[in-house]
Order: sequence, then C-alpha cells, then structure tokens
Amino acid sequence: MGFTARPAVCIFAVLFLAAAAAAQAQVEVEAPESCANPVSVEAACRGASDTHHGVDYEHCVRSLNADARSAEASGGSGIHGLAVLATRIAIDHAASTEAKIEDLAEIEAEDAGSDPARRARFDHCLEQYGGAADLLRDAVDNLQAKVYGLAMQQLMAALGASESCEDAWRGTPAHGVPVAAHDREYGRMAHIAIGFTHAAAA
Repeated sequence: MGFTARPAVCIFAVLFLAAAAAAQAQVEVEAPESCANPVSVEAACRGASDTHHGVDYEHCVRSLNADARSAEASGGSGIHGLAVLATRIAIDHAASTEAKIEDLAEIEAEDAGSDPARRARFDHCLEQYGGAADLLRDAVDNLQAKVYGLAMQQLMAALGASESCEDAWRGTPAHGVPVAAHDREYGRMAHIAIGFTHAAAA
C-alpha cells in the first residue's frame, strides 16, 4: 500500500509545482503590460518626429493637445494609449473627408454638364476613404489587443488612401484635389498613429 501511495503523492507534488511555476511565469510576463509608463504628448511627438519623416512635431503636439482625451491616454496607458487615440483621430478625419467627398460628388452629379472623369475621381476617393476607415477600425482593435505588427500593417495600408486620392486628381486643372485640406490632415494624423504604434511595439 505504501509503495502505491508514494508515487501518487510525488506526481501530485510535481504537478502542483509545475502549475505554480507556470502561474509565476505568467505573472512575470504580464506584469509589464499592466504597468503602463505615462508619457507626455510632447515626448511622444518628439520621438515620433525623430523616427518618422511624415510626423511634424509642432503639428503632432497641437493635434493631440486639442483632443480632450489626450491627457487620459498619455497618463493612463502611455504611448500605447496615445497610439490608440491617434488612430481614432485618424478615423474621424477619414470619416469627415469621406463626407466632404460625398457632398461634392452629389453636387457634381446634379450638374448635367459635369465631366464624367471628375465623377469617376470622386468615386475613387470615396472608395479609398471608406476602405481606409475600415482598416483603421481594425487597427484600433489590434492595438487594444497589443497585436502591434498587424496594427502597423493596417495603418500603413490606410495611409495609402490620401496618396491614391491625390494621384487620381494629379494633372487636373483649376484647384486640383477638391478636398486637399481634409486629405492632407488625414495623412498627417495617419503618420502620427504609425509613429506612436512603432514606439509602443518597441
């Protein structure tokens, strides 16, 4: 009887110790994620502008500080929180640009003498910004899950919307891209989101 009990006890003890070790390892791995380092908007923007040519420091600070959510994002979740916030702001710009394009496209459609090529350009830009907004929403989900590699890919893909829209109007007379101001601001915010995400993944 003694010979059969001892192996059972030993096996139980080994399993218990293994479980305890696994639990401790999990705590050690997750601990850094639960203790985010606060970072100022200025420091985050400086880091992004130093590593990404598409990020302008002054514009970055101004844009983030203009959003009431920036204090909570930078103080509570550090650079990770700012990456999420910058991506959300980029979504807002994509949506406003898409809405502006829709308004212009409707005006163009009501004009019987309008150029079909202009309508095609509007349609192209609408498609680009609609897809970009979807990519950015997916990027937010992946950022929140700390899947930074995939989030970065989605942000880079979404950045192409402004470039593709501009290319569609390249060489046209008059004022060029009718939504140039919206288009430019979207691109700048997308660059900031990429810079912050790169820092969060480091």
